[in-house]
Amino acid sequence: MQILKEFSKEYSLWLAVLTVVGMHFFEHTLTQSMAGNLLGLGILFIVIMYAAMAVSHHAEMLAEKFGEPYGTLILTMSAVIVEIVIIVIMMMHADNPTLARDTIYSAIMLDINGLLGVAAIIGGLKYGEQPYNVDSSNSYLSMLLVAIGIAMVLPEFIDPAYHTRFMMFNVAVFIMLYAIFTKVQLSSHRYFFEYKETEDQPCEEGEVCEVHHEINAWYHAFNLVVSIVIIGVLAEILSVFMGNTLSAFGLPLAIGAVGVAVISAAPELITAVRAAVDNRMQTVINIALGASLATVLLTIPAVIVVSYILGMELNLSLTPVQTMMISLTLLVSMVNFNDGETNMLEGFLHVILFVVFSFLLFV
Repeated sequence: MQILKEFSKEYSLWLAVLTVVGMHFFEHTLTQSMAGNLLGLGILFIVIMYAAMAVSHHAEMLAEKFGEPYGTLILTMSAVIVEIVIIVIMMMHADNPTLARDTIYSAIMLDINGLLGVAAIIGGLKYGEQPYNVDSSNSYLSMLLVAIGIAMVLPEFIDPAYHTRFMMFNVAVFIMLYAIFTKVQLSSHRYFFEYKETEDQPCEEGEVCEVHHEINAWYHAFNLVVSIVIIGVLAEILSVFMGNTLSAFGLPLAIGAVGVAVISAAPELITAVRAAVDNRMQTVINIALGASLATVLLTIPAVIVVSYILGMELNLSLTPVQTMMISLTLLVSMVNFNDGETNMLEGFLHVILFVVFSFLLFV
């Protein structure tokens, strides 16, 4: 009875369901005019963002239940699943072989430069410097450098006749990489992704840390899955309005990719800002860099397999401008995140890179 009472308060879920029903009846009418397209796009974007906040909430509850690094892993996996669902749906509705590439690129820019930059500025203004485990940032950045280089830079130097074979090879390599990295993160080197104050020892030696028995993991896991599914349904409708609007205004399709990245990163952004305010920079690092890594290692194999099955053209090779921006981002990250503390200046540098990325969308 208590679960039903709590479920009735899942307002974002009910609003999303009502929106799906409403769009079923009014979608055709709205797409007939520019005002209708803009209205539909605005409503769907707001509802999807609201549903993404529910994803964030349930992921945070599971994080509190199971502790770190499981918490951020659950959150990043949820966001990546949302991203994969939206990308696949939009790929099926738009004949755009670079949509997946642009979305992955936008997600990396948003996670590292936008999310991490804003969080570092907020934390820097409040605390000056915020500590974290430098082993985590080193691990994430080295993995990102290898994964992005293999999947999105190397194809430019390979004979096009071998691209399909190379992409299928990447599927196997990336699944293996993510499996190994997850094992390292959750077991053998779990301490890499944790940060504990030397004076803060919540569990004495030989004692068991507190487990939050009052949190119903099944309830939050169920709502997490349902929220992701409903976001996927809304995204399919959103793709129609977004395509019409971009075409009408003559805007680049890359803006649609940024929209996908923003939607998928919304739960992470909310959680990261809260973590920065609470002086938990380790959580921010795990979310921002972990989400970027999961996006590359999981989204790329997913879109490769889907495009192969459906016979769709796929181009994951970065443009020269994108290559330069990602190179700058990773280089600045390696310089900034090598001392175990973040500050406002480091955050500002990443935000500047994000501003440049946003400007280049229109150039």
